[in-house]
Parts: sequence; structure tokens; C-alpha cells
Amino acid sequence: MEGLTDSGGIGHRLGMIRFPLLIAAAAVAIALAGPQPSRAQSGETSAEGTAAADTTPRRGPSGLPLPRFVSLHSDEVNMRTGPGVRYPIDWVYQRQGLPMQIIDEFEAWRRVRDRDGTEGWVHKSMLSGRRTIVVMGATQALREEPLSGAQVLAYLEAGFIARLGSCLEGWCEVTATSVEGQRYRGWLPRSGFWGVFEGEVVE
Repeated sequence: MEGLTDSGGIGHRLGMIRFPLLIAAAAVAIALAGPQPSRAQSGETSAEGTAAADTTPRRGPSGLPLPRFVSLHSDEVNMRTGPGVRYPIDWVYQRQGLPMQIIDEFEAWRRVRDRDGTEGWVHKSMLSGRRTIVVMGATQALREEPLSGAQVLAYLEAGFIARLGSCLEGWCEVTATSVEGQRYRGWLPRSGFWGVFEGEVVE
């Protein structure tokens, strides 16, 4: 049975590197103060992500629900301490497709949180509404059906990123692509990955 590793490599903290802070202390103090709410910008669509299952979800200035999941659009994404290029870069993500959670908005900037709880600001152009998941902990068996005894299609190692499909109670359908380009479509238990809200229904 094939064991799949992500072609991008797991790397330190899933491809994050710390960026040296070379900005004056005063600028950092301003960054930590955070933004104030503003009016929504025009032109944003629901393709930027979907939110947790909630009868009355909180809405950001864009009109989209908060929080919601998205993924990184590029292999190099800067996370800043505040919503703007004048704020210092805190981390650089080097994993296209890595799932992120949007928790706040300010104009064209999104405050995001990764699976380790690291938070910062990313420009919305660096984010995609494409839903993905990242395998956590031990190697996970990708199964043909949403049953613990179903046939195993492949094994996904920790750090593997896969495309999210639909979710049933306790299971989600994902598409995993090997380094050679072979695709496997199967089911993972929700407990084996990060990238969906508890109780979220994905169709």
C-alpha cells in the first residue's frame, strides 16, 4: 500500500520560516495595537472561504462569515504583524495549499490562524477559497468508504495536504495527489486532520 508524503516537504512548522524583525520598536508597538473595523471593500465574493456551521455567524467587513477556512494561494506568503506592508514580516509560509483560518478582516487584509495557533495578517490576494486539510499526528489511512474497516487506498503521512471534498458525521472525503501525480479519492476521520470546524457540514 502506497504511503504518500507531500511533495512540498513537511519542514519546520509546516514550511514556515521566521523572518528577522528589522523595524523600529515604535513601528512594532503600532502593529501590536491592531486595526479598527472598517467598511467592506467591494468586489469580494464567497469564494474566499466558508464558515463554521452556525445559525447566526459573525460577519466581517467584507460581508463574509467569520471565522472561515481558506488556503494559501502561493508557495511564498508573508505573514505580517499588522494589516499593511508597513508592518514587519513575522513569518514566511512556503507551502501552497496550506489551510488557514480567517478570524478577522481589515480592508484588503485578513487576520489568519494556522493549525499551530500562530496568528498574523496576510493580504487577501495570497489566499484562496479552495478548501484543503493537513494531516496531523500519526500517519492516516485513506479509506475507500467512511468506515473504520473499509479498504485502505493509501497512507497519508503527517503534514500531507489534501483537497477537501464533502464531510459527513465523523468523516470527510479528500483527494490526495502523490508526487508522481497519482490521485487517490477517499475518506479520512475528522480527528486525523486540521481544516474543518467541529460539526461543519461540507457538501
